[in-house]
Amino acid sequence: MEFAGRLRKYLIMGSQNCTRDPVDVLTEAIQGGITAFQFREKGPGSLEGEAKLALGEKLRQLCRTHNVLFIVNDDSVLVDPLEADGIHVGQDDVDVEELRSLFPEKIIGLSISNEEELKGSAVASVDYLGAGPVFGTSTKIDAKEPVGVEWIERVKQLHPDVPLVGIGGISVNNAHEVIAAGADGVSVISAVTAAENVVEAVQRL
Repeated sequence: MEFAGRLRKYLIMGSQNCTRDPVDVLTEAIQGGITAFQFREKGPGSLEGEAKLALGEKLRQLCRTHNVLFIVNDDSVLVDPLEADGIHVGQDDVDVEELRSLFPEKIIGLSISNEEELKGSAVASVDYLGAGPVFGTSTKIDAKEPVGVEWIERVKQLHPDVPLVGIGGISVNNAHEVIAAGADGVSVISAVTAAENVVEAVQRL
């Protein structure tokens, strides 16, 4: 599968997003067909230190066994111990050019929410972009205003060759709109972690 195709169903999750064992949630999500996973253990109620690393190791092993991309969120110190495939950062995190020099062989993803951020970003240093929040989201406390699928279309127009995933407020009911707008994949949190049937939710994305 080509790289862009491996971003098609992209689950972002940490223990703070789960009401049960995150290992079970990820196992079911893999059964449902996720193609990429981002370990995002941050925010209220999240694990720290050794506990965070231990959970990351379990989730990493699951992804390796099932050939699912394993990306860490923003925490560059986890990249090597977890043998991550890559790292995803936001606008306020480590500069992507600095990351590229640190991790020349790793996948680097960057979130962008508007033209100003896009123009100020070293897009040549990243492997994919995360555009959003496409819709309103309650998962991130500090989420920005929704930008709609128009932003997906605009980013694709400006950078047609850079793989793109939509993020923010995406559910089984609106994921098709994001793909139709030109995104290579959809990134979700609660659409999967809060689903009554995780396998079915992933299949419907």
